[in-house]
Amino acid sequence: MNKFDRQSSSADLQTLPDEIAEELSRLPGEVLSIDDAPSLAPPTPLSQDEVRTIVISLMLTMFLAALDQTIVATALPTIGRQFNDVSNLSWVITAYLLASTAVAPVFGTLSDIYGRKAMIIISLSLFVAGSVLCAIAPNMPMLILARGLQGLGGGGIMPVVQTVISDVVSPRERGQYQAYFSSVWMVGGILGPVIGGVFAEHLHWSMIFWINLPLAAAAIVMLLPKMKKIPVFHRKRKVDWVGGVLLMASAVVFMLVLTWGGTRYPWLSPTVLAMVGGAVALAVSFVWHARRADEPFLPLKLLTGKVAPFALTAGGCGLGAITGLTVQLPLYYESVYHLSASEAGLALIPLAAVSTIGAAVAGRTMARAKHYKRVAIIGTSWAAICALGLTLTTLPLWGLLTLMAAFALGLGTTFPVCVVSLQNSVARPQVGTITGAMNFFRSLMSSFTVAAFAAILLIALGTDIPLAGEHHAAGGLPAIPADDMRHAFRYVFGAATALMATASLCLIMMEERPLAGPATATAQVEMAE
Repeated sequence: MNKFDRQSSSADLQTLPDEIAEELSRLPGEVLSIDDAPSLAPPTPLSQDEVRTIVISLMLTMFLAALDQTIVATALPTIGRQFNDVSNLSWVITAYLLASTAVAPVFGTLSDIYGRKAMIIISLSLFVAGSVLCAIAPNMPMLILARGLQGLGGGGIMPVVQTVISDVVSPRERGQYQAYFSSVWMVGGILGPVIGGVFAEHLHWSMIFWINLPLAAAAIVMLLPKMKKIPVFHRKRKVDWVGGVLLMASAVVFMLVLTWGGTRYPWLSPTVLAMVGGAVALAVSFVWHARRADEPFLPLKLLTGKVAPFALTAGGCGLGAITGLTVQLPLYYESVYHLSASEAGLALIPLAAVSTIGAAVAGRTMARAKHYKRVAIIGTSWAAICALGLTLTTLPLWGLLTLMAAFALGLGTTFPVCVVSLQNSVARPQVGTITGAMNFFRSLMSSFTVAAFAAILLIALGTDIPLAGEHHAAGGLPAIPADDMRHAFRYVFGAATALMATASLCLIMMEERPLAGPATATAQVEMAE
């Protein structure tokens, strides 16, 4: 059997079809046999109807994961009263976030080894099993454990879904589909608290978990018959479980630091400092192991180069900014504009909804333009200007919501550009790995930004403040003067400005590689020039 690696001579590679040779040459230091070469086209091309069915089923699958990140929030008081346990309520959300963040790179990498079909079935099965156990949980500890199991499935859904899309849609067209999925994610995030509140108040809180069963069944029924026609790009190899465990362990400890720091324990307490040291030690151990492993769990070379570090940073800054503002803005709305809790939730809609419009604009631009990253550079620069405007003046509510919508429009352009650029920068058998890594770093960045914004408010106000909707369950806000809150939030908006400026700079520095796939006549003329 002939072997081909990155160091193979050009004569060797010329014995392969051009596209396969290109794929092999892009694999960093790995050795493949010709039998392991990635398939570059499905045996039978997918029809437009089949692609549409796959996309709809994947959107429904992602909706499940998005919904369960927020649907529990408004039901927490009801759950706490039933189990007579309020002190551990935050763990119902934290357990899910910890598990989903830790396993994102695991499912991404395993989909490159064992295939997308196996991983989508496993992630959905874990999610459904966790949902059932949550619904029948007899006490708070069992509910928390079940939420962790549900998080394992939810954390696998996101990277696998994005990877399957990369298998069936060319990079040039993929930006439009990524915009659809951004819309689904935002809609799930907005509807989650509303549905959770309705179920908890009018039916039973367990319905927020039972609803996952018919949705998951519908997704599986639609998706599985089509999976056999999806191109196969995975490559069987040995799994580096040591590297995977080290990566997950460092992520869990780091997330606990961000969750407990400044709330349960002071930031400079021995407990938090010891956890920071543990997270750093585990991360260093992972890097040390990855440098020496023949086939590391997450090849460090994938995170270097002229695309990956800049796309990862830009995407993380964008998601961190919108997540941090979504968590903290209700406090601002209620204190400064005297909105009710439900009105403050509605006031978040412009931020969430308009960002999907920005993503759609970027996606359509990617399908038509040669210089596709320009739309994201303009968008992030515009978002930075809007955030800066919020730091310089105090606006009436309608003016604030208008400026927040303009901010979200620019911010939304980052997501499809960063996702597609990352996937386009690696060989096909590594798309799942880089997609899982992207979701992993984005989750860490979101958690870090929420904690950072909270720390900014804590320092500026000089008093303890309830975060992430905790004041809803506690029965109200502390007596903080509106002027003090305005002053404190200027620093938060300043931090959002810095994040979007960083994203814009990263996109400028990121290499813009050609996207494969059909182009419009305009784009073809541009490329010919």
